[in-house]
Amino acid sequence: MSKEIDKRNKLNDLSGKEWIVETKSFFFQKGLGANSKEAKYEKMHPAPFSYTDISRLIKFFTKKGNKVLDPFLGVGSTIKACLELEREGYGVEINSHWCDLTKERLLKECKFKINSNHLICDDSRHLLKHYEKNYFDFIVTSPPYWNILNKEKDYKAKERITNGYVTKYSEDNELDLGNIKNYDDFLDAVVDIFFQCYDVLKPEKYMCIIVSDFRHKSEFISYHSDLIQRMTKGRSKKFILNGIKILVQNAKKLYPYGYPFSYVENIHHQYVLIFKKPK
Repeated sequence: MSKEIDKRNKLNDLSGKEWIVETKSFFFQKGLGANSKEAKYEKMHPAPFSYTDISRLIKFFTKKGNKVLDPFLGVGSTIKACLELEREGYGVEINSHWCDLTKERLLKECKFKINSNHLICDDSRHLLKHYEKNYFDFIVTSPPYWNILNKEKDYKAKERITNGYVTKYSEDNELDLGNIKNYDDFLDAVVDIFFQCYDVLKPEKYMCIIVSDFRHKSEFISYHSDLIQRMTKGRSKKFILNGIKILVQNAKKLYPYGYPFSYVENIHHQYVLIFKKPK
């Protein structure tokens, strides 16, 4: 028996019962598992997110056939999720290495050969050069967390090195946002990209940004709230903040940060910032 979808529902293909469950302000991260063959490509990237978590957001904020953009594509998790959910996935990635791995991953895991329109290897600061305004039905991404991948190697980074994985996005100090030294300059660059996303997003559609707060030396940086302030105030065009979900990362390892001298948090959650483009 097919599920009943309200005819007035123009947002997704969910029944009322499925819709209500997704309005909880939190959900638990659902990874692929350390031994999964499908986790191979995600583990290669220094800051991956699981396509299973992205799938959940795509299912709520789109219908089948809708166009979805990820302006910080990484190793293609968003496009993989779109393929499995029968959405049309697009991605922009500045690093040719990650672009090549995305092509390889989609071919091996999805038997899909992606074209140059759906996977663009370029700086997302050139987004409007590639896509017309009001083109996408949904945008979902996780931007760089400033230069935290460049700091002194912590326990997690040392484990990646031991396993033969890279610990930063790239060595490009000119174009890579993760290599910008000043935090305010970094925020300006990221927010400028998100306002290009505003232009290519259809009116009354949504953008979800997955971010985490972090430490810089002795300072705790509330990255998620800094993004909210800059994206909802101070410009002629503004996003509407529709909600914040907590993505609980309960399976992450605990490390003895600060012990035995001071409190240093193991950050085991991310924020999903849910923005809407007004009519």
